[in-house]
Amino acid sequence: MRLGAFVHETGQHVAAWRHPQAHMQSGTSFAEMVETAEIAERGKFDLLFLADTAAVNLKGSADSRGRMGKVVKFEPMTILSALAAVTKNLGLVATSTTTFNEPYTLARQFASLDQISGGRSGWNLVTSNNEQDALNYSREEHLSHGDRYDRAIEFADVVNGLWDSWDEDAFIRDKDSGRFFDPAKMHVLNHKGTHFQVRGPLNVACSPQGRPVLVQAGASGTGRDVAARLAELVFTAATTFEQAKEFYDDVRQRIPRFGRSQDQVKVMPGFYPVVAATASEAQEKYDYLQSLIQKPVGISILEHTIGVHGLDKIPLDGPVPEMADTNGPLSRQRLLLEQARRDKLTFWELCLANAGPRGHALSIGTPSQVADEMEHWFKDGAADGFNVMPAWLPGSLRDFVDMVIPELQRRGLFRTEYEATTLRGNLGLPKPINRHHLARLGSAAQ
Repeated sequence: MRLGAFVHETGQHVAAWRHPQAHMQSGTSFAEMVETAEIAERGKFDLLFLADTAAVNLKGSADSRGRMGKVVKFEPMTILSALAAVTKNLGLVATSTTTFNEPYTLARQFASLDQISGGRSGWNLVTSNNEQDALNYSREEHLSHGDRYDRAIEFADVVNGLWDSWDEDAFIRDKDSGRFFDPAKMHVLNHKGTHFQVRGPLNVACSPQGRPVLVQAGASGTGRDVAARLAELVFTAATTFEQAKEFYDDVRQRIPRFGRSQDQVKVMPGFYPVVAATASEAQEKYDYLQSLIQKPVGISILEHTIGVHGLDKIPLDGPVPEMADTNGPLSRQRLLLEQARRDKLTFWELCLANAGPRGHALSIGTPSQVADEMEHWFKDGAADGFNVMPAWLPGSLRDFVDMVIPELQRRGLFRTEYEATTLRGNLGLPKPINRHHLARLGSAAQ
C-alpha cells in the first residue's frame, strides 16, 4: 500500500496544540517542520502532504477564534522547498488552488520544486472550498461550485501542457560547440481557452520524474469526474468501509471514459489512527485529546468543515438539523450530516466526532487492530493506500511509525526500503509521455 503523511500545523485534531508534548510553533518554526518530515521519512512514507488555506478564519466570536491553534502557517511551496534540502526520498505534496492562481505561475513553482528535490514534488489541485479565501483575492464572493470546477479543468490542462515544454534531452550545454539547447525540443503551448491565454513555453526544464504528480480531492459527481480525468493520486474522505468502496469503485469505473488506464491512478482516503500498546491505552489517548476540546472551538471547526455558519444557536444536546447545501465544502457537509443521521448523534456529539477525523476514517486500537483495518480496506477494494492524519505532532506520527509501520511491514503490506528517489517511482506510477511525443506517435501511426 501507499502511505502519505497528511499534516496540519500542530496536528489533525482541533485541540492538538494543547497536548503537553505537541508542536505549537509549526507555523513559525522550521525545526518543528523538519522533525515531522524526518519522522515520516524514517517510516518510509511515500509523501508529506501539506494542507493549506489562504485565509484566517474571521467567522464566529472573538473568543472562539482566539482559542484556535491553526491560525498561521508557512506558505507551502516555500516550506517544501526548504524541506527538500533535508530529506532524500520523501515526496513533497503541496495544496495550491486553481481558483486564485495563474497556471503559468503555479506550473513554474512546482517544476522548480521538482528540480530542487530531484523529482519528488506533487501538486494537490483544489478549487478552494473555503469561501473566505475569495476575500483575499479581489472578490466580493466565492465562485460557484460548478464554475470553480470548469476553471480547474482548463487550469490543469494548461499546467500539464507547460510541464511538457521541454524534452528530457533538450539541453545540450556543449561549451565547445557553443550549443546550449536544441530549439526543436522546445514546445510552445499557445493555449487560448475560456479562462486562460498562455503562450509558454515554461522557463523551467523538464521534470526529473516527467511531471510533478497531480493529486486531487473531490467527492461530488463533478469532483469524481475531475479525479478520473486528471488525478494520479485521489484523496478522499469516508467514515466507513462501504463509503470508501463505493467511491473507489465509482472513480475506477470513470477512468476509462477519459482515455486513461487504471495503473495511472491511486486512491488514498484519509485515515486517522490512535494507536497504543493496548486497546485501553489507545482509547485513553483518544479520550484525553477529546477532553481538550473547548465548546466554542468544537462548534467553530464544524462550521468551517461543512461551510455552514451560525451553528452556535443550535442546542448542544439537541438533534442535528437539516441544512441546505453550501457553496463551500459540499461533499464534506453531506458526509458529516449523513454520519449524524446514521449514528443518531446530538449536535455536540457531531462536533466531537468532527474535531479529529473531520469526516475521515477513525481507527483506535493496538498496532495489530489498526493494521487489520488498513489491510481490510486495502485488500478488499476500498483503497490503494492511505493519507495518514496524525492527531497531534510529533507524537501521533511517531506512534504510527514506531508501531503500525512495522506491523504492516511484517504482513508484507508496506515497503522496508524506498524503491526509487522520485515520488512517481515510489508510488509505482508510470512516467508520463510528453504530449508532443504522443502527437508525433499518433501522426506516424496514421
